[in-house]
Amino acid sequence: MKIEAASLAALPGIRHAFFTRAGGVSSGLYASLNGGMGSNDRLEDVAENRARMAHALGLAPDRLVACWQVHSATAVTLTEPWTRDDAPQADAIVTASPGLGAAVTVADCGPVLFADPEARVVGAAHAGWKGAFGGILEATIAKMEALGARRAHIRAAIGPLIRQESYEVGEDFLARFLDADRSFARFFRAAERPGHALFDLPGFIAHRLAQAGIVHVEDLRLDTYQDEARFFSYRRATHRREPDYGRLVAAITLA
Repeated sequence: MKIEAASLAALPGIRHAFFTRAGGVSSGLYASLNGGMGSNDRLEDVAENRARMAHALGLAPDRLVACWQVHSATAVTLTEPWTRDDAPQADAIVTASPGLGAAVTVADCGPVLFADPEARVVGAAHAGWKGAFGGILEATIAKMEALGARRAHIRAAIGPLIRQESYEVGEDFLARFLDADRSFARFFRAAERPGHALFDLPGFIAHRLAQAGIVHVEDLRLDTYQDEARFFSYRRATHRREPDYGRLVAAITLA
C-alpha cells in the first residue's frame, strides 16, 4: 500500500508515505487505491481510498489535505484543513501543525516530500517538468523557511515518477530547457526516434534541490511508467488510449 523513504522514516515524530495503487476499493482502470478526486472514478470510492491513506498515517480522513494542482510554482501553508470546494490552486503544501497531512497527487510527475526535523516543518510538492522548471521546489523551501525551517536541515525525498528511460519528449520541449540554460542539456539523451530525446525528470529535480541548498536528497528510483503493478501512469494510459487513469498520493505529517 505504501513505500517509505529511508531518510524520512528515520526521523522521529514524522510520518510519510508514497502510496502505491494497491490496497483500495476502486476497480477497472482505477484499481485499486486511486486517490484522484479529479478522475472519473466513483467519488465515494476515492473518498474511501483517501480515508485508508489517512488511517495509514494516523490521521482522520479530513486531515489529509491536498490542493487543486495546476502545474504552478505556488506553495501554500496549511494551518487548518480545507475542503475540496475551497482548496487553493497550488502545487505544494507546507505545515508546522501536528496532525495535518500535506498531500499531493501524481501519475508520472514527481512527488517530493520535505522535512526539517529540528524546526518540525514538513512539506509536499507536485513537481512535474513545468513545476520543477518554474520553481515549485524553491517556493516550497521558501514557505518552509517562513515557518522556521533551515535549508541545511531539510531532508527531501523524490518518490515514484516517470524516469528517463520512459520519458520521450520532442524538440520544442528540449529547446525550452536549452534556451533557459545550455547546461540543462545534461538532463537529456537521444531517443531512438529522430527529433526526440529522453528527459531525466528526477535528475532535474535533484539539481534544482541542490541549487536551492538542499544537501540531503533521497531518490527512490522508481518508475511509474514501467511498474504497472504498483503505479498509475498518465503517459502509459495515453499510449494505450485509455479514457482515464488513477492518481497516486504522497503525503507527510507531523505526528
